[in-house]
Amino acid sequence: MAHAGRGSVRIAVDIGGTFTDMVCLGPGGRVHTRKVPSTAHNYADAIVAGLGELLRDIGCPGREVGDVVHGTTVASNAILELTGARTGLITTQGFRDTLEIRRLRMPRLYDLGWQKPPPLVERRLRVEVRERINSQGSVVTPLAVGDAARAVRRLLAEGVEALAVCLINSYANPAHEREIRAVVQQVAPHLTLCLSADVLPEVKEYERTSTTVINAYLMPVVARYLASLVDGLSSVGIRSPLRIMQSNGGAMDAQRAARLPIHVIESGPAAGVIGAQALARRMSLPDVITLDMGGTTAKAAIVERGEIHRAAEYEVGGGIMQGSRLPRGGGYLLRVPSLDLAEVGAGGGSLVRVDSGGSMRVGPESAGAVPGPVCYDLGGTEPTITDANVLLGYLNPDALVDGAVPLNAARAREVFERSIARPLSLDVTDAAYGAHLLAAASMIRAIKAVSSERGRDPRGFALCAFGGNGPVFAVAMARALGIARVIVPPWPGLFSAFGLLYADVERHLARTYRRQIDRVDPSELREAWRSLEDSAVHELAADGCAPRDIRAERWADLRYRGQSFELTVPVRPGDIDEGTIAAMADAFHDQHERTYGHRGDAAEPVELITLRVHARVVADRPRVPDRVPVRAARAGPGRTRRVYFGRASGWCATPVMRRDALGRRPGPLVIEEYDATCVVPPGASAALDEFGNIAIETRAGSDRDR
Repeated sequence: MAHAGRGSVRIAVDIGGTFTDMVCLGPGGRVHTRKVPSTAHNYADAIVAGLGELLRDIGCPGREVGDVVHGTTVASNAILELTGARTGLITTQGFRDTLEIRRLRMPRLYDLGWQKPPPLVERRLRVEVRERINSQGSVVTPLAVGDAARAVRRLLAEGVEALAVCLINSYANPAHEREIRAVVQQVAPHLTLCLSADVLPEVKEYERTSTTVINAYLMPVVARYLASLVDGLSSVGIRSPLRIMQSNGGAMDAQRAARLPIHVIESGPAAGVIGAQALARRMSLPDVITLDMGGTTAKAAIVERGEIHRAAEYEVGGGIMQGSRLPRGGGYLLRVPSLDLAEVGAGGGSLVRVDSGGSMRVGPESAGAVPGPVCYDLGGTEPTITDANVLLGYLNPDALVDGAVPLNAARAREVFERSIARPLSLDVTDAAYGAHLLAAASMIRAIKAVSSERGRDPRGFALCAFGGNGPVFAVAMARALGIARVIVPPWPGLFSAFGLLYADVERHLARTYRRQIDRVDPSELREAWRSLEDSAVHELAADGCAPRDIRAERWADLRYRGQSFELTVPVRPGDIDEGTIAAMADAFHDQHERTYGHRGDAAEPVELITLRVHARVVADRPRVPDRVPVRAARAGPGRTRRVYFGRASGWCATPVMRRDALGRRPGPLVIEEYDATCVVPPGASAALDEFGNIAIETRAGSDRDR
């Protein structure tokens, strides 16, 4: 590998529930990859070992690496598994139970046995202090400093590792929270501390409390992990800056991620969407739905008119993660900008079971990397979706990842028949196909959550499928949704890692600015936005970014008066004047109609609630070349194997080939690669386009097998 000098190599690392994906991008667009099993006990171990091997194999010293971008699941796993720090909360007298009361939402309206998740801070670790600030920021009751000191000492005696402070209306005046910080610095200077005024200076008490608590809960866990990873990278000679993908699609430095881990909870899923956006722009595809199916979960998002959708808040920890206005309440609320994703527990490792009612269930539990699917022959005893796909002929029955993962198809058949087919009195093929369809139905639910349930018709979009398992399911799902075109990008199983390389360094800042829009003073609004923009530029400049390379966009949260929730709309650039304010209101009316199907009349009062600034660093040259070389699978062309396509088509003798040998072919067809497998059913056709994508015409509406 020829090197162009220090910093000429870029590395991206994406952690999945089953595999950790690594992409090394060298001078001239040369690509090297590595896919290794994730090490759940410490994800840094797999990263360091895998990168060390990869760099040795390609003859690249660590000093040549100029950039490492990382998408991590450490923060989300800590919430899902409830393994965060022991956290205490100090709040205003009378607000101790804000975390318990929540928003009184239930994700399962008719399930009398449903229980909301336990608060991340148990009640005895939530302590009140006497103080009160009104919504205008005026002090009504001064802080009782003695109360604050006693509260801190009491929580220290309980063994808390982290402390969240969230006082009523501190977004309007943070003085009392800062007084408590002074007390903590005096009594316990080494205690991890989060103030809501620093984490989320916005209106809405529950959202602010929940977000601040989650940040405190995650800080020790994420800080330890990132410190371990930085040390590990240094041990293999990599001393370049480590950047972490944010949930909003931008990147941030590791030090800031350790202070504000709330921004990296969904960093892995965001990367694939950013990559799909770049791909869609290159192909001049304005509207794309993304489907990212890995070993544990499947994620869906949309790119509309070339732009990704962001949500102001979302939940993590529920059965389906979604940053939308849809019914929710089963997880922990985060009010931070994120890509508007829907996520379901459907992946290659998702367990297939027969429940107590005699019905087949798929996920959300997963076999993960250890023990993995039964066919991996590593000790797994419960059948998974990967086992079903092997039995149906979709996956190579001998090995995956170019032979690196040998498979035992006979063992998968034996367990699937014993655990699923016999209890349901089904043929093993019908049982495996039923599991496959259940997984597809779960993912279709996620796609609908980001499209039709947001007022978007999926039939007007192309489906971009990636992840190790996405291309296996994509065409059949597209047909069910009436989508005519499927795009499978190069390196689909590593596509989220590639997406990391496209990410801009970004800051997303916000502040509450509650006004009725027809009463907004343009000069006051101009100054408020300028202050936010200056803060964003200052933060990025402090991280070493040149101010001349920073671009800032304005966004605003608006609602009709009397509504409880807002919609976020872009604000046109330029000076803030009466025309800007009127355009904001028009954009809100349009967005409300697109989302909910109706709009208020001209007399309906509109409220401006929150100002937002998205600042990003624009690269002086493309971060990724326009064309990325495709690695051919080792398997040669000309093979066939029996593949099952449902009762209408049955078992078909299906050609199996490499991507680079595709040309243009009708289905049925299986395209095997190092990192993924693409299944093209009968009636569809596939071709290799000028960008190296597999472009599939689904013949939507012709699928009679479902």
